[in-house]
Amino acid sequence: MSAVTIYVPRDSAALAVGADKVAQRFADAAGTRGIDLHIVRNGSRGMFWLEPLVEVATPNGRVAYGPVTPDDVAGLLDAGLPSGAEHALGHGLTDRIPYLAKQERLTFARMGITDPLSLNDYQAHEGFAGLKKALSMAPADIWQTVLDSGLRGRGGAAFPAGIKWKTVAGAQAPQKYIVCNADEGDSGTFSDRMTMEGDPYMLIEGMTIAGLATGATQGYIYVRSEYPHAYKVLLEAVARAEAAGWLGPDILHSGRGFTLHIRRAAGSYVCGEETAMLESIEGKRGIVRAKPPLPAISGLFGKPTVINNVITFASVPIILARGAAFYKDYGMGRSAGTLPFQLAGNIKHGGLVEKAFGLTLRELLYDFGGGSASGRPIKAVQVGGPLGTYLPESQWDIPLDYEAYAAVGAVVGHGGMVVHDDTADLAQLARYAMEFCAIESCGKCTPCRIGSTRGVEVIDKINANRNRPQQVKLLRDLCDTMLNGSLCAMGGMTPYPVLSALNHFPQDFGLAAPDRAAA
Repeated sequence: MSAVTIYVPRDSAALAVGADKVAQRFADAAGTRGIDLHIVRNGSRGMFWLEPLVEVATPNGRVAYGPVTPDDVAGLLDAGLPSGAEHALGHGLTDRIPYLAKQERLTFARMGITDPLSLNDYQAHEGFAGLKKALSMAPADIWQTVLDSGLRGRGGAAFPAGIKWKTVAGAQAPQKYIVCNADEGDSGTFSDRMTMEGDPYMLIEGMTIAGLATGATQGYIYVRSEYPHAYKVLLEAVARAEAAGWLGPDILHSGRGFTLHIRRAAGSYVCGEETAMLESIEGKRGIVRAKPPLPAISGLFGKPTVINNVITFASVPIILARGAAFYKDYGMGRSAGTLPFQLAGNIKHGGLVEKAFGLTLRELLYDFGGGSASGRPIKAVQVGGPLGTYLPESQWDIPLDYEAYAAVGAVVGHGGMVVHDDTADLAQLARYAMEFCAIESCGKCTPCRIGSTRGVEVIDKINANRNRPQQVKLLRDLCDTMLNGSLCAMGGMTPYPVLSALNHFPQDFGLAAPDRAAA
């Protein structure tokens, strides 16, 4: 009998529900039964409700089974898993699972398919094609390609990546830097972690291309401290890339170099703000810097610096490999390309969905998410992390597009979505937003530091019905001060969840109707 190849994810989500034990049980059972079994520890496909998802390679393609526990292994082997036989845990060919088949996976095309640390696997699936092309191009042609693609920062701010790169390319300095903000601290987000754990060379390739485009020879990845697996995978991936000549002072003997360093984050949410992150990398306390100067002019160690998040850099290789027009053909308006949307919270099928901009929240919630996990009606969805707005059902048909969301005071952000059913108390969630800001504020500016503390007190008074009308007015005034007076988005966006909860769910605050005039 020929060797049987099965895939068991090494992604943190799979590990959390016993993937290591499942892999070990398969290895033990194969030895006992005399099966020539090759186990590949791949990345996750992003269907977290099916983890651990075990796949077996067959002549017709990979067949999926899940969620698999160690106790299921013997039964799966008895039923004929090595040949892809039917089983109660079976889902047929992986690529035909509707959740995956309906996606447009550009950035996540390799996710769950390859061994994350195998350079051969990476290259067999278009890996380094973009870097090879970039090595034959002038720097200006590289950043112009990124600019023409319409790629905007996927970390939340949605600033055109090509403009940042062009600015740094034009800056005169003996040293320039590329910095990846991988301090993924937003609630309901995990696409950065999945990339670092499941396809790290894609991030390395994107950052190296950025270095070639701007003249930067040094790069830093600032990894969230709560991501130990991602940190270890990146260290190993960088070492292997250097040994193979994809990184270092002379990439593929081209005479052009790029060196990459990995740094653990400081554990503070505000260090996800780009200038606080720079302070942290430099060994200082993570406090927001005043701007100007912009990091593109004076960033890390006072030098011109490109700062983008993981998904922004990870989107670059396919743009260089296939061209700007290919990428821009996806999406709508100024929101070009795709975004890995992340479904979390009270959702039946939580996981990652990469789609072109323009689909609706309702499609994500029901066509992919399958409705709430509790079976109760969905009441609100917070889009864009802990500083994002709560969207009521009346706004679920707005196209997921940066401009369309901005028009209603919402943000797409990093693509994270946290779902709440009809038992959620939006007044308490609004209070949590203010409390979160008070805890995580760096303390540099008064509107954020003091405003968030006062915000908690005011919401408590509203909920206790102590001069409620006056307190509501005070809360709106306080939010206006924070929106317009805070030094960074920490204080400047905390009012988003508070005001959206107040405007769309007034009954949770003991109010009869929303104050539309003040919305």
